[in-house]
Amino acid sequence: MSGAKTSGDKEQSTSVLAFNRCRRSPLALVLTSTLAFAALSLPAQAQGKLEAKYTVSLAGIPIGTGEWTIGVADTHYTASASGTTTGLMRVLTGGHGTTTANGTLGPGRPISSVYASTVFAHKKSDSISFTVSNGTVKDLKLDPPQDPDPERVPIVEGHEQGVVDPITATLIRVPGDGDLVSSSACQHTLSVFDGRMRYELQLAFKRIDQVKTDKGYAGPVVVCAVYFTPVAGYVPSRTAIRYIAKLRDIELWLAPIAGTRVLAPYRAQGPSPIGLVVFQAVEFVSLPAPAKASANGSKSQ
Repeated sequence: MSGAKTSGDKEQSTSVLAFNRCRRSPLALVLTSTLAFAALSLPAQAQGKLEAKYTVSLAGIPIGTGEWTIGVADTHYTASASGTTTGLMRVLTGGHGTTTANGTLGPGRPISSVYASTVFAHKKSDSISFTVSNGTVKDLKLDPPQDPDPERVPIVEGHEQGVVDPITATLIRVPGDGDLVSSSACQHTLSVFDGRMRYELQLAFKRIDQVKTDKGYAGPVVVCAVYFTPVAGYVPSRTAIRYIAKLRDIELWLAPIAGTRVLAPYRAQGPSPIGLVVFQAVEFVSLPAPAKASANGSKSQ
């Protein structure tokens, strides 16, 4: 058999190399393209639960899969994540990762409490963990430590205040009792800290769309434009940072978690130098928590 590569092989190899260069870039964080939520136990008095499966593609080539499960209670939420690379990407990187996050549901958006993430690729691991107390980062642990690049914009105390973790940033709570899938879901500027970088994600309303999943949700989603602004912990001269900061085509599609006022990612997408990166739900199943029985045996509403 000939050892010559086909055009399809060459295209996939090019995509893989490009993905390797940007897998730790902010775009990967924005799209959460290497991670997806794994199963978790719902908290007591949960209002709703989401179980979803996603695929990740680069330039139309599948590169990863994952699962989300989110539990939302009256006053808090909890989630954990796992995902893996697929196909040739898996052969070259062996990439997989896990993430956990939980926090509280205040009057406005969700508030981070605990965040931990471990990503394994190229026989190396990258672990991050921290807690957030009153919006301020505590007990930050990085393994390996941040590399001492002299050009890196330093993270100072003020950059670790008033922040949310990357998972919490993708969960949008819509207060009140009006239409859940509406333009108001996109009226947010999120201060995000991922352990190594502090950045802003500004959301802006684009449109209401209709979706139909292979299993689960069918109905409206709100589509938000996402604009990335680096703040600290980044190296300004790096091409990926400059490229992503200029993008005006990143989108986050949000769908409701039944029984709650919380929206979760249904799809996220953004351009790259070699093609579109897409994080897409293929299953999106959410159910409200069963009504609790009252003392006289009737179900409470």
